[in-house]
Amino acid sequence: MLDVPHEHVEHVAWLLYEHRQVRNTRWGKLGCCQQALLTLVHLRKNETFSQLGAGFGVSQATAWRYVDETLDVLASWAPGLHEALTGLGEGDHVIVDGTLIPTDRIAADEPYHSQKHRKHGMNVQVIARPDGTPLWFSRATPGRTHDLTAARAHGIIQACLTRQVLVLADRAYQAVYRKWIKVRGAAVVRG
Repeated sequence: MLDVPHEHVEHVAWLLYEHRQVRNTRWGKLGCCQQALLTLVHLRKNETFSQLGAGFGVSQATAWRYVDETLDVLASWAPGLHEALTGLGEGDHVIVDGTLIPTDRIAADEPYHSQKHRKHGMNVQVIARPDGTPLWFSRATPGRTHDLTAARAHGIIQACLTRQVLVLADRAYQAVYRKWIKVRGAAVVRG
């Protein structure tokens, strides 16, 4: 049983239908609704492509192509950073945090291994409202990327400073405002 509302499946199916109409692509073995359901099962239950293929009557490669196409459609529909921060101004505040999305080991495992979490994964930065409602997700960076480095690379800090939005963040982001120097194991604040 998939605990995703039927409206979500219909919405993703409609986005896929529009995408297929614009690109004038031929229909595959699965219709838009089944492709949307296949992708949502993959995202929600983290089933392998072999399991998805067996469950939906398609090959492993076809299941991968369907998921990849659907994720591209969803990513193009998602707002950009500046669009997500529209409406926020001086005095408003957001929560910024990074999270590690665990992955299996890959051949080039060094950049994807997070020393902090002691596992392989991808670092994703999230901007959320104070009530926890997500506003924006960054593209994934290798797991060893520090949260502050990832936030700078995605332009999060500059976008929030430009709009004078107060940012609530954990200690990983403190270097934006302070420089820490380690002196014999103790942290000293400078400037």
